[in-house]
Amino acid sequence: MKRTFIDLLMITVGALAFALGINVFVIPHELGEGGVVGITIILYYLMEWSPGWTSLIINLLLLAIGCRLLTRKTVLYTIVAVSLHSLFLHLTQGWHIASNDLIVSSIFGGAMIGFGIGLIVRVGGTTAGTVIIAKLMNKFWDWNISFALLLCDVLVAMSSYFIIGPERLMFTIIMLFVATKVMEFVIEGLNPTKSITIISKKQDQIAQQVNTLMDRGVTVLSGHGYYTKTSMNILYIIVKKQEVALLKNIVKSADHEAFMTVQNVQDVFGKGFVDIQNS
Repeated sequence: MKRTFIDLLMITVGALAFALGINVFVIPHELGEGGVVGITIILYYLMEWSPGWTSLIINLLLLAIGCRLLTRKTVLYTIVAVSLHSLFLHLTQGWHIASNDLIVSSIFGGAMIGFGIGLIVRVGGTTAGTVIIAKLMNKFWDWNISFALLLCDVLVAMSSYFIIGPERLMFTIIMLFVATKVMEFVIEGLNPTKSITIISKKQDQIAQQVNTLMDRGVTVLSGHGYYTKTSMNILYIIVKKQEVALLKNIVKSADHEAFMTVQNVQDVFGKGFVDIQNS
């Protein structure tokens, strides 16, 4: 119950930030957007239709079509997020900040939008819209979801060229870039973790130093080379971002011929990271 309350609070804050980004920074400076919000903004510029109502109608229609692609929790959280976002769009309509600097508005608008969407996604919700369309493309045409999502957003943003002109479209692209980076930052947190895979003939020496110098656990996986058919142990380690440099030095000093891969990890639960009971 406590977890659900915190999630709903995060969604509320996220929906408010998303709406403020649109009403305070995007619309007053005639910028565009991607996705369903971009469509509602275009309709507002052309016909002065309320972004709050059009956003609610389009998103709920898309959610009704694609709800089977999402979990029950995600659907419920998405309904709450979409409803609150539309409500806040209506309540904050006409709000603005006295500034004619498009670059400042693009940066702050993108930061607000990315922060809002990031909070919603972080707790398991979505903003519906092009997320649903991307999932449908993935299901029926086997498109990569990230590519489909990017394609939908770019098509909507580019279509605003005929309304806002080339200069404001360029500022819109800057805003979308800022929004994406801020959203990733909010979702990943302040200290994104890394998963490290190490293949080395000196795996025992590396594992011992990781245990001793870094106080990190090491998982040993069994593998073999397909071409050589040689059996070998593979080390799998989860570390914080700031610990990667130390781990590289350990591997380099033990075996300069070692093979090492580093990947981003969004969430890690367990000893030494986040207690799974508090997640």
